Amino acid sequence: MKPLFKKFLNITKKVIIGFVLLSVLLVLLMRWVDPFGSMLMVERKITHWNVTQQRTWKDWDQISNNIKIAVIAAEDQNFSNHWGFDFKAINRALQYNQNSKKIRGASTITQQVAKNIFLWPSRSWVRKGFESWFTLWIELTWSKQRILEVYLNSVEWDEGVFGVEAASRHYFNVSASQLTPTQASLLAAILPNPRKWSPINPNSNIQRKAEWIRTQMNNLGGKYYLDKLK
Repeated sequence: MKPLFKKFLNITKKVIIGFVLLSVLLVLLMRWVDPFGSMLMVERKITHWNVTQQRTWKDWDQISNNIKIAVIAAEDQNFSNHWGFDFKAINRALQYNQNSKKIRGASTITQQVAKNIFLWPSRSWVRKGFESWFTLWIELTWSKQRILEVYLNSVEWDEGVFGVEAASRHYFNVSASQLTPTQASLLAAILPNPRKWSPINPNSNIQRKAEWIRTQMNNLGGKYYLDKLK
């Protein structure tokens, strides 16, 4: 083996080991330490540097149960059962995308946490590979309650508005602990495109989706579903 090639392999090996150790350490740390922000916030700040970002962290008990169950109903109804990947949803999305010009995703709440907190926002197989790695370790080391708590505090709800507390005050002038079922369902309904849609000026599609979400919230069992996440 040539010395130069051997040196390259040694460097590559060290980089891989370093990444594995650092990424696992970061995931473990955030099991207890609240993230100061997210990679999504960094990306948005770079591309929209003149927009003031709003975000206030709220612990689990300071967030309304209505918004917790609303985002599960809207985004990931199998959240309490899967290990980060909903293979049935992935299969349904693949079948849908084969026959439609619009692309439907199948990311779980855990995958969205992995993407928002640790990775860059893009559609590539490389990014998807890293996302799967972080998703696996998040599921192995965090509780479902912790995953949902981080998700609600990091998700984007408007230009410069991150987390459920900022969104609640931005749209409804209330705290995240005070969100009603209707307000929560409207917030959850705009998540696929929060910088385009509004929960206070919803079009007919958003209104119908919010009504569907409220029905699903009841079907899932509301607070009783959340008890399974502890």
